[in-house]
Amino acid sequence: MKKVIKKTAKKIKKDMTFYELIESNPDAARKLAERGMFCGGCPMAMMETVEQGARAHGVDVDELISELNTKKKSISKKRKAVKK
Repeated sequence: MKKVIKKTAKKIKKDMTFYELIESNPDAARKLAERGMFCGGCPMAMMETVEQGARAHGVDVDELISELNTKKKSISKKRKAVKK
């Protein structure tokens, strides 16, 4: 019997590293890139938090977190609809 391990997207928080963010929410990479934040390919992604990266790029962290979490919810709903 083969076990299927399903990854679920975590709620995005400002103390997550970019690695954790993109690992658990791969669709977030595109949203970050739209803001000029190419954090998925940055060597600092393993250590830098979303809050630190947002500050470095002059992005309001609370607005970014809200946008990413809203985007995550809409993507999840679309995936559920496609599976039906």
